[in-house]
Amino acid sequence: MDHAHALALYDREMREHARPDGPGARIERAGRVVRQVAGPLDWNGVLWSRLDASDADAAIAEQVAHFGALGLEFEWKAYGHDRPDDLGDRLLAAGFTAEAEETLMIGEAAGLDLTAREPDGVRVVPVTDARGVDLVAGVHEEVFGTDASRLRHRMLAQLAATPDTLLAVLALAGDEPVSAARMELVPGTGFAGLWGGGTLPAWRGRGIYRSLVAHRARAALSRGYRYLQVDASDQSRPVLERLGFAPLTTTTPYVRTP
Repeated sequence: MDHAHALALYDREMREHARPDGPGARIERAGRVVRQVAGPLDWNGVLWSRLDASDADAAIAEQVAHFGALGLEFEWKAYGHDRPDDLGDRLLAAGFTAEAEETLMIGEAAGLDLTAREPDGVRVVPVTDARGVDLVAGVHEEVFGTDASRLRHRMLAQLAATPDTLLAVLALAGDEPVSAARMELVPGTGFAGLWGGGTLPAWRGRGIYRSLVAHRARAALSRGYRYLQVDASDQSRPVLERLGFAPLTTTTPYVRTP
């Protein structure tokens, strides 16, 4: 995989020319900033910018005013190669709070190791209804320690309105959900995104996460997607590298509450 080409394509297709990521969301272009505006239960924020030291502070102030007038919390999703170099410091000075840095990893689906299967005693099932969504949300809350009401709302809306953009799966041991993950498919692009892969502590170290990555990668390849993208934590990065993903840059969410 040509890393520079893949990153440039990601910036162009997934950020600069982004599509709304769910029903009711809209993409707006304000000068040299691309943002998504949705609602209080959906993701709102800045996806892409082309700024420099001369206009960054004014652009940041404009976004703060815009989302503040709507009464919406929003995220400025900043990447390690974004400009100006001190964009993060400028966001902090404007009242944003930085969340944990992650690594943007991209893999060419045809070149990944897709041989991993679920371990003995575990089966992978698709999520197609509200009960399955509730089980995914329950795993998410237990693994990540965060409220999953927004995730529940988003998944239900996608399954109802645009089911071809979401593939969610549960790993079950008997009838017990022990891991969950989803894949966001972006029609008209070459990218599918892997999200939410989380396994209950008692079930880690058995290859479940690896098998769910391979399961979703096979599904993306069968649907004609060339690249898989992950915002990887330090825990998942080594597994993804062994499967063939490459780290291309970092990504840090800067969040501002009105």
